[in-house]
Amino acid sequence: MKKEHVTHCQFSAWYPLFRSLTIKSVILPLPQNVKDYLLDDGTLVVSGREDPPTSSQPDSDNEAEETQWSDDESTATLTAPEFPEFTTQVQEAINSLGGSVFPKLNWSAPRDAYWIAMNSSLKCKTLSDIFLLFKSSDFITRDFTQPFIHCTDDSPDPSIEYELVLRKWCELIPGAEFRCFVKENKLIGISQRDYTQYYDHISKQKEEICRCIQDFFKEHIQYKFLDEDFVFDIYRDSRGKVWLIDFNPFGEVTDSLLFTWEDLTSENNLRGDFGEGASQGQDSPAFRCTNSEVTVQPSPYLSYRLPKDFVDLSTGEDVHKLIDFLKLKRNQQEDD
Repeated sequence: MKKEHVTHCQFSAWYPLFRSLTIKSVILPLPQNVKDYLLDDGTLVVSGREDPPTSSQPDSDNEAEETQWSDDESTATLTAPEFPEFTTQVQEAINSLGGSVFPKLNWSAPRDAYWIAMNSSLKCKTLSDIFLLFKSSDFITRDFTQPFIHCTDDSPDPSIEYELVLRKWCELIPGAEFRCFVKENKLIGISQRDYTQYYDHISKQKEEICRCIQDFFKEHIQYKFLDEDFVFDIYRDSRGKVWLIDFNPFGEVTDSLLFTWEDLTSENNLRGDFGEGASQGQDSPAFRCTNSEVTVQPSPYLSYRLPKDFVDLSTGEDVHKLIDFLKLKRNQQEDD
């Protein structure tokens, strides 16, 4: 995998070529000060919060003494930076896309940070929602700091103009998403995208799904992308129509899902995966899916999550836990 293969998979590089096949999107240049804010390792203070901080009167002399620290001029108060012009641009774009969007950078979406959102979703309605996800995501940080980490060529890193990509929010069923692997402009493998779950309809419709994706590839993708080797994701809706979702480099930076990269690069062990696929022909891609509930696996994003108790406390979703926590803190202070 070379650096040019990575740059060709940037959203703005392929979207103009395949606009009619994919979800409506808006691309906005990312200002340098916004990038700096997203990469800041300090306390996460999300810009654009609508609720101002509230203050209360102390009930006792002890509490008054405890709150006097806030008058110390040497005390630093964390305040979220404001980006008024960029905020306006983003909100106008969100409104033009129906009021809710799926955000991403040049390559990655913050899928590893969905747990931190109040709705446990990547659905965003404001810039604050986007900032919260982006600042919590290792995937976004990798886009900024290591976009060419698995590239084999020693050429200088290409200059990257970072962009905020806003995609119209669509309720996609995970069991209808597939990842497709292309080598030398030949479709060699198709994998169920959400391989952690068993979907009965995939097992029953393997041949139909495979044929549908092959037809889509031959008509719309083959020989039209900028490289011969690449990976693309699709969504097959309830009517059988195929939608293009994304492109990724053909290499280790991309999750191979139910394949291994050794299999894909050597093309060994790819034939015979289809089961009843003899009728599909010699040139049919290998098709892999989770075949039974016995092989269901935990989500790969679970390792990025915080303990549930911590999340409940931080969001205030469990009032009893929050009360217990505050009582504990007060008892500790009294003991001190």
